[in-house]
Amino acid sequence: MRLPTLRQIGALPAAWMALAVIATAMIYVLGLPGAFTFDDFPNIVDNTDLRVAHASVPSLISAALSSPSSDFKRPLASLSFALNILATGMNPVPMKITNIVIHLLNGVFVFLLTRRLLARNPLQPDLHESRTAILVSVAWMVLPINLTAVLYVVQRMESLANLFVLLGLYGYTVGRQRMLRSGDGRLTVTMSLVACTAFGLLAKETAVLTPLYAFLLEIFVFRWQTAATGGRLPRSRFVIALFIVILIIPGIAGAMWIGPALLRASTWAPREFTMSTRLMSEARIVFDYLAWTIFPSPGSLSFYHDDFRISTGLLAPVTTLISIAGLVSLVAAAVLVRKRAPLVGLGIAWMLACHTLTGTVIPLELIYEHRNYFASMGVMLALVTALRGRAMTTAAGSSDVTSPRSRGVANVILALAIFYWAALTAFTAYRWSTPVGLAEELAIRNPHSPRAQYELGRMYVIGSQYEPSSPFTPLVSGQLERAAVLPGASTLPEQALIFFAARMHRPIKDAWWDSMVAKLHAKSPTIEDESAITSLSSCSLSGTCALPADRIVQLYLAALAHPNPRARLLAGYADFAWRGLHDTPLAFRLSKAASAKEPREPAYHITVIREALALGDHAAVAEHMTALEALNVGGRLENSLAPLRIQVEENSEGAKELDEP
Repeated sequence: MRLPTLRQIGALPAAWMALAVIATAMIYVLGLPGAFTFDDFPNIVDNTDLRVAHASVPSLISAALSSPSSDFKRPLASLSFALNILATGMNPVPMKITNIVIHLLNGVFVFLLTRRLLARNPLQPDLHESRTAILVSVAWMVLPINLTAVLYVVQRMESLANLFVLLGLYGYTVGRQRMLRSGDGRLTVTMSLVACTAFGLLAKETAVLTPLYAFLLEIFVFRWQTAATGGRLPRSRFVIALFIVILIIPGIAGAMWIGPALLRASTWAPREFTMSTRLMSEARIVFDYLAWTIFPSPGSLSFYHDDFRISTGLLAPVTTLISIAGLVSLVAAAVLVRKRAPLVGLGIAWMLACHTLTGTVIPLELIYEHRNYFASMGVMLALVTALRGRAMTTAAGSSDVTSPRSRGVANVILALAIFYWAALTAFTAYRWSTPVGLAEELAIRNPHSPRAQYELGRMYVIGSQYEPSSPFTPLVSGQLERAAVLPGASTLPEQALIFFAARMHRPIKDAWWDSMVAKLHAKSPTIEDESAITSLSSCSLSGTCALPADRIVQLYLAALAHPNPRARLLAGYADFAWRGLHDTPLAFRLSKAASAKEPREPAYHITVIREALALGDHAAVAEHMTALEALNVGGRLENSLAPLRIQVEENSEGAKELDEP
């Protein structure tokens, strides 16, 4: 039996795809030694519910429903973190390996989906179609803008959700192509969208866009057609009805559900933007994303973008109006090329659709690079197929409109682009390999970002280990004071300065406290501000920091002076009032207010019950025990409820004994 030659192996699409996967893995392996960062801490490191000791149903349910990042809890992503911890402990390396594997799987599905869309005969795609699909996949896998969805551990939520998005779109494409050939495939189409959307939503809410992506696939590629009868392709009533059920009706219901909250001023109070200024700003941000995808640079992909100037009018800045006109032009371009180059139009449409959830009216933070994880695939689909001349796919087939010479030029352009993208991703991955190296790199990339400059100071604090002789110790104060005075800076730099000085037994400047109070008075506290305050109060309560109680009270009062304080802030002040000020009536009022704010958070009910037991408030105990029992889905709260039931029973028996004559 003769072995295949290298030339024959090179002609196999599977060999090229395997090489692309291996090359991408080698790039990302450079970032494996890195530590947890930013939102990894509240979602993973500080989330004690993820530290399951054994794989029991109650503990796994508790872990799955523990995410603080969303009211929907993102249980599948949280469960995957818990299983990582169960297998290898709180170690970021295995978690990053898991993320890389998910990213590579996504790359394979990008290849399979693109090849299906390109092929004249989906059952036997030719070599050129397969190579074009590989180029789309490898370009997308090595894009620098996608790095945070891979090496930033918590963003497994994004990549895992998109694994189901891509699987759903692939299944939908397979089913629709069957419908065009023979009329079969309805079950595949339906289950692909329904099941994959449902599983994707368990990882992150972005998967809710799966039916919208399929709808655009229908508009640009399949065009509502079904199997030919009598020489024509009639419209499929089944497909039309399917989208009414899974897209139109849920879309209307969702708008009615969130609409009233979006119209309330209190919804926007914690943000520095309103709905109108957010929409104007996002028009510019979408074009920033597009530029960062195709023409990335270290300065643009700086992770932190908190120095972005919010649009306050169509001409403030003038790029707002230009960007809005640009968005209209992109929509028009996608429509105009729909028949002549449908995959170019589809790629543009997918890119824009990806930002309809995070880039419109929901009051999220303005900019995050990982939000382009699916959008960048749309960009690569449009770019690569246009350059390679394989954008002419329709439901009936495809045609190649490029000459060999122009195709050769296109291949050179793509090769250079992919090499540059891969090199920048590899360099950035390498910088992610050490905490201080990453912080220094991001501070260099964006010198005007308060978060980037604070994070570098925080890394210096950690690196110092509170040792006077450490080379990092002299760097701390100067770096944090620079971060504190940057426009838009939160109270975190001052908090870190106070914390570091207290741990080092150095004098704490009044100016740091005064700066925190002034910032808290100036605007509604952000989540970062709440973290700063609760961190100082916790440090004081633990005895680690000798801090004046009146200064901590000042911080809480300044933050609570704004309307609609969050439950976390109320609970933090309640804890300090109970253990630090010994003002139990104040603490109890605040604890009840926190549980009323977030009635589905078990921790707040547990605190109220414990305080009510201490104060002898039996009515409050009964009320919050009932609420806690209702939240005990699958026994996930049993470890907390069991000792509370014993305490309540003992307290009840003691009360009866006192009542007896």
